[in-house]
Amino acid sequence: MIRRSLAGRMLLWLLPSLAAAIGLPLLLDQWLSDRRLAFLISAAVALPLVMLAVRRALVPMNSLFRALSGSVNSYRDGEYNFGIHWDSADELGDLVRSHSELGDVLREQRQGLVQRELLLDTMVQNTPVAMLLLSSANDGTRRVVFANVAARKLLHGGWKLEGQNFDTLLQAAPLEMREAMARGGDSLFAVGHEDNDEEEQVYHLARRNFRLNGRRHELLLLRLLTSELRRQEVNTWKKVIRVISHELNNSLAPVASLAHSGGELVRRGRHERLEEIFSTIEERARHLEGFIRGYARFAKLPQPQLQTVHWANFLAGLQRQIGFELDLPAGEVSSRIDPAQIEQALLNLLKNAHESGSSSDGVTLKITRLPDWLRVEVMDRGSGMNDAVLQNALVPFYSTKRNGTGLGLALTREIVEAHGGRLSLHNREGGGLCVSIQLPETGAAG
Repeated sequence: MIRRSLAGRMLLWLLPSLAAAIGLPLLLDQWLSDRRLAFLISAAVALPLVMLAVRRALVPMNSLFRALSGSVNSYRDGEYNFGIHWDSADELGDLVRSHSELGDVLREQRQGLVQRELLLDTMVQNTPVAMLLLSSANDGTRRVVFANVAARKLLHGGWKLEGQNFDTLLQAAPLEMREAMARGGDSLFAVGHEDNDEEEQVYHLARRNFRLNGRRHELLLLRLLTSELRRQEVNTWKKVIRVISHELNNSLAPVASLAHSGGELVRRGRHERLEEIFSTIEERARHLEGFIRGYARFAKLPQPQLQTVHWANFLAGLQRQIGFELDLPAGEVSSRIDPAQIEQALLNLLKNAHESGSSSDGVTLKITRLPDWLRVEVMDRGSGMNDAVLQNALVPFYSTKRNGTGLGLALTREIVEAHGGRLSLHNREGGGLCVSIQLPETGAAG
C-alpha cells in the first residue's frame, strides 16, 4: 500500500511535468504553423499585386523598346520619316536622343542620295548616247537590265527594253550593228539606208564587262558620230585649205624666184647656171604635182568600173607588192569590183597594218562569205587604237603620224562606199586592229 501510494504520489508529481514537456512543443508547432499559414496567405495575396504593379511600371519601357526595335527595322528598309520621344534625363533618355540623331543623319543622307540618283537618272536618260546594261544568265542568254531613252529609240522604237532578250532584239537591228555586237570590244561602224537616200549613220560602240551580285554584266554605249564627224570634216577642210595654201606658196615662191633669176641670166648671156635652175624648178613642180594629185584623188574619186574579179588571183598579185598572210574560204570566190580602186584601198590598209608595229607575219587578210555580202578583213598585231583615235580615224586628213596625210583610211572608206559597201574598225582581243570591209555580193555601186 505504501509503495503504491508512493508510486501514485510520484506519478501525480510527474504528470504536470510530463504534460508540460509534451504540450509545449505542440503549442510551438501550432504557433509556427499559424505563422507559415499567415505568410503564405500574405504572399498569395501580395505577389499578384506586386507583379501587377511592376508590370504596369514597365509598360512605358516595353513600348519604348518596341518602338526602338521597329525603328531599326524601318531604317533597314530605308524608311526614316518618324521619331521617338522619351521625356527623361536618365540613360534611356540618352539612348533615345542618340537614336533620334542617328535617324536624322540617315534621313539627310537618304535625301542626298535620292537627289543624286534623280540627277544621275535625268542625265543618263537624256544623254544622246544609247546606254544598255545587260545581265548574262547561266544558260548564256542576255537580258536588258537598263536602257535609256536613246537606246529604246535605237533598238525598239521607243518602247521599254527592260527584261527583253537582247539577242532577240538584235535580230531586227542592221547587219553592221549585229556584227559589231558579235565581235566584242570597241568598234566603229556605219549603218546605211539602202531603201532611201538618207545619209549613213556612223556609230562608235564601247563596251565594258563587270560582275555585280555574282553575275556577269555588260555595259554597252552606242554613240552616234555622224553629226560630230561632219563638224570635224568642216573644220578639217578649213585646215586643209590652209595646208594647201602653205604648200602652194612654198613651191610657187621659189619657182617664181628661180624663173626670174633664170630670165636675168639669159639677158646677161650667162647660161652656166640655167641647168641647175631648171632642175630645181622641175623638182618643185613635180613635188607640187604629186601633192595636188593626192588630194584630188580623194576629192574626185571616179565612179567604179566594175568587172568580175577572182579574189585568189587578185590577192596573189597584191601579195607580190606587199607581204601578208592570206586566209581564203574553200571554193572559188569572185566579185564585181573596180580592181584598181579596191587594190588601192587594200594597199592603204596593209601599209597601215605594217606601220602599226605589228610583225610581218602578224598581218593577215581574211575573206569571209556572208549572206548577200563578202567581208574582207585586214588584221594586224600592232598597238591598236585608243578611243580618241578610233573615233577620228575616218575623218579626212586626221593622222597620228608625223608626216601622214590622213587620207589613207578616208580614201579607203570612199572607195568602199562607192562600191555600195561599208567599212568598220575595231581593236582585236590580244592586241592589234581589224579593219573590216563589207562588199555586196553583186558588187553594185551605190
